[in-house]
Amino acid sequence: MPLTRPVPPIADLLDSAVHSAVHLEMRDVYAVDPESEELTRWRATGRRSGPESPYWQNWVNVVRRTVARGVVVHRARIVSEPVSEYIRFEHAGTPVNIAAGEEVRWLPRRQTSDLALPGNDFWLFDGRLIRFGHFSGDGALTGHDLTEDPGVVKMCSDAFDAVWARATPHGQYEIR
Repeated sequence: MPLTRPVPPIADLLDSAVHSAVHLEMRDVYAVDPESEELTRWRATGRRSGPESPYWQNWVNVVRRTVARGVVVHRARIVSEPVSEYIRFEHAGTPVNIAAGEEVRWLPRRQTSDLALPGNDFWLFDGRLIRFGHFSGDGALTGHDLTEDPGVVKMCSDAFDAVWARATPHGQYEIR
């Protein structure tokens, strides 16, 4: 059951994490407004901005702050193959996530058929608080929910662990 309190920004949740922050992404396309200019630039040039760019600066700063406190930040992406244009865009930007301190792995969707996965992307903080992200069919963000329900936390934690164990580290994953 979702908590009724307002959902804090992701930066606040990362700043409050003590041990771990794990993120499971399961969509092949995201249409998030702050990315539209960066995506347009990448389409035109084939290049992503670097970690000190205005596009990345806030994210890089919060992740570096988080990791500097000893918090482990893992991101796992389940992707269909051949990958979508958006996943190519994400893959091209992942070196910045890694430079900030995240560990990132990729798992082809065809390798997840025997895994129980939640219906939505999520962040799990310190194995106790989940922030679900909700998206429309075309990838637009429609909202977030928080929960500390122990059963939901366990399901998401188990799902993330199973994906992480099978997934390929970014440096070894080849876009198909």
